[in-house]
Order: sequence, then structure tokens, then C-alpha cells
Amino acid sequence: MHLDEFDRKLLRLLQQDGRLTTHELAQKINLSASQCSRRRTRLEQEGYIKGYRADLDREKLGIGIVNLITVTLATHNRDNAQRFARLIGSLPEVLEAYSLTGEMDYIIKVVTPDLRSLSAFVSDVLLPHESVQHVKTAIVLDVLKEGGGLPV
Repeated sequence: MHLDEFDRKLLRLLQQDGRLTTHELAQKINLSASQCSRRRTRLEQEGYIKGYRADLDREKLGIGIVNLITVTLATHNRDNAQRFARLIGSLPEVLEAYSLTGEMDYIIKVVTPDLRSLSAFVSDVLLPHESVQHVKTAIVLDVLKEGGGLPV
């Protein structure tokens, strides 16, 4: 599928504010509301737009600490990797998880309300899991950029 400049503008605007109405989008990209609606629907159906959600303030919710945790698996085989993936998928405090090349196998972004919760997460959840050999944590001191949109 080829994206033209109208599609790209629509995607940029929706990344900034997913609550824009079809009428507001149409005005901003200089299309009729019906054309804009068709384009938005097509982009959703083709998977360019995966969904819509609210951007919550974690500090107001009492989840003030962001942690980056690297994990090395105990063994490197498909079953072990799948067990770890199931574990990570079941944990709501894990916001992002990436499989890596190099020294560490995974890096996960975890939010916790405090240091005690981080300690419990590492000691009671990650380290005892059969797939995990080594865990290294880093507490984020300041967030310079977060949740940026894709460059379309």
C-alpha cells in the first residue's frame, strides 16, 4: 500500500491526538469529511492504525519510578524463550520488552510505585523464574523523551 501526503498528514495528526473528529481532521488536512473518513477507515483496516488509547500520567497514578531491566536467560532455546515471553506478557508493570543481540538477551521497561516494589518485582518475580539466569536493573533518573510518534 502506498501512502500519499494526505494519509501521512492524517497519521501524524492522529499520533498527536487520537480524539480528533473526522471533521477536525478534514479541516486540518484540507479534505472533505467523507474523504477523510474513508482514508481513516482504510488506514485502520490495513493495520497502519493499530488502535487508540489514553495517555495516562503515571506519577498522578502513584507509579513514579521507571526502571530498565536487562535479563539474561538461563539457557538459550525456544522453550525457555517462550516461557520468558509468557511471563513478561502476563506482567502489567512491564510496559515494553525487547529481545536483543549482544551480551544481554532482553531489556524490559518496568514501572513501579517505589523502590520496595522494584525489589519485590526483581526478587519475587524475575529471579525465581526458571528461564532467568541474571538480572541487572537501572533506575531512570529523568525522562527526556517518551512516547514519541513514528516519523511519517
